[in-house]
Amino acid sequence: MMKIMKYSEVPMDEVFARSVPEVDVAAIVKDIIETVRARGDAALYEYCAKFDRARLSSLEVSEAEFDAAMQAVEPEFIEVLQTAAANIRAFHEKQLRTSFIIAEKDGVVMGQKVTPLERVGLYVPGGTAAYPSTVLMDAIPAKIAGCGQLVITTPPAADGTVDPAILAAAQVAGVDRVFKVGGAQAIAALAYGTESIPGVDKIVGPGNAFVAEAKKQVFGRVAIDMIAGPSEILIVADGKGNPRHLAADLLSQAEHDKLASAVLVTDSPELALAVQAEVERQVRLLPRVEIASASIDKNGKIIVADDLSQAIEIANAIAPEHLELCVDNPFDYLEQVKHAGSIFMGRNCPEALGDYLAGPNHTLPTGGTARFYSPLSVDDFVKKSQYTYFTAPALGEVAEKIARFARKEGLEGHARSVLSRFSDETPT
Repeated sequence: MMKIMKYSEVPMDEVFARSVPEVDVAAIVKDIIETVRARGDAALYEYCAKFDRARLSSLEVSEAEFDAAMQAVEPEFIEVLQTAAANIRAFHEKQLRTSFIIAEKDGVVMGQKVTPLERVGLYVPGGTAAYPSTVLMDAIPAKIAGCGQLVITTPPAADGTVDPAILAAAQVAGVDRVFKVGGAQAIAALAYGTESIPGVDKIVGPGNAFVAEAKKQVFGRVAIDMIAGPSEILIVADGKGNPRHLAADLLSQAEHDKLASAVLVTDSPELALAVQAEVERQVRLLPRVEIASASIDKNGKIIVADDLSQAIEIANAIAPEHLELCVDNPFDYLEQVKHAGSIFMGRNCPEALGDYLAGPNHTLPTGGTARFYSPLSVDDFVKKSQYTYFTAPALGEVAEKIARFARKEGLEGHARSVLSRFSDETPT
């Protein structure tokens, strides 16, 4: 049952669950990465047999498998994928950065050059559920950015197949290659490359604790998007909120994972009681009742605030992955929100809308990292170089100032590198 507590009764750092692995994940992942680096494909085949119970003859999904997947997925769902993809493209195209040039002073040219990453690895989770939505959310911004090649790794089923919905989403999104590898071993393969899987420049996408740890360990060899933790939702609701809707929204995240967190903050004690009862009623009706119940019992909370302004303060202190503002006139409160991954405005904007169809990205910062991280975007798939050009007269105008600055920092060589262009004498 969801716990109800007053604002003063709960430490902010305990509102959302912070998972603590029961095993030494770091040591296990380190061994997996070292094994994949040393043995390549052979290690991947063995890990697939060990962890996924899949005996594979090839790691890469073939054209025939792609064709079969498109035939297996009902046309109605293909249409849904295409609609979602169009919305995601429309949103993310607005994020596209362009290079710029500044030439306002005689003899001086400066600029920034935006270059897409050459190859990106997209990790798509498997296991308890398949997520074709993740394929769209991760691949489409990369395509808009102009990345040269998109590579997916995803765990296979025991029969060696990949969920047809994932392959259909990959086709719709324009992914180039898909490999049947999951877990930390997939991250290692993407980071270092094997005989079959090409090494990439960046790895994006969510995963379990082993995947998150592997991304952490290969960071520096490659770039990563973020270290994603269990799913989170925080709902700010006034007394007019519909308990049935609010309970359903809380459970939409609780069903992800036993470690997921669902929190309601309201200024209405009456609504708190009503939502608590409604969650108990609805959770029993979910197919994933065991997962959702564990999440609600362990991590579910209802916090009663003095007013909505305090409720927003609580949300900012927590910095949730998903924030729903289930209030009248939600745009009146938008500027008060400082820390949240994705914000859902009003009573008719459930978080699930953002997961699938609206267009904004659903790969979001968790664990309070919305204080300094942003949702996945086109920016994640480009890098920026800067350039500078000065003519001799232009450099001469600022040479003494540069030298003075360099000498203030005790770097005489810097000063001389500039001044030498204006004197034939070698300093003694």
